[in-house]
Amino acid sequence: MRTALHAAAAELRAAAPAITWTAAERLHLTVKFLGDVPEPQVAECEAAVLAAARNHRDVPLVVRGAGVFPTPARPRVVWAGVESDPRLELLHHDVEEAFARLGMPVEGRPFRPHVTLARVKRPLDAGSRRALAKALAAFAFEDEGTASSLDLMQSTLTQNGPSYRCLSSASLRAR
Repeated sequence: MRTALHAAAAELRAAAPAITWTAAERLHLTVKFLGDVPEPQVAECEAAVLAAARNHRDVPLVVRGAGVFPTPARPRVVWAGVESDPRLELLHHDVEEAFARLGMPVEGRPFRPHVTLARVKRPLDAGSRRALAKALAAFAFEDEGTASSLDLMQSTLTQNGPSYRCLSSASLRAR
């Protein structure tokens, strides 16, 4: 799905080449962003991921359409939508609860599942915003897949964008 989504986003990249586009291998769905975690707490985070995943089975994913956060007039993130599914919502809830027990704050905003296609680091001029909006309106990607694991990822910012490393992976029980 990553490869197909990245290929489908070629028109978006052409419409707004000045923004920072995510490479195909870095595309992912974030269930919870933790921020900086002290090294001694990583083992607790791994246990929280296992605890959250324990009662869940594979989660169906439908990726469809694209848009921007927060608004078309001030885009900061270009995203591909992930259709809300009750199993995904329950998994998100259990992840929030598992990390809340570690003293980590619960996200105050509603869960809006998405795959980040790009980040806009500098404000776009009016022409670039119009070109991006036109490309987004024509974006017709749709694909289905399954999430079979919940991964704890470490993100390190580099000059070439973020570098990801999987610290642990908890299998979602297939049924």
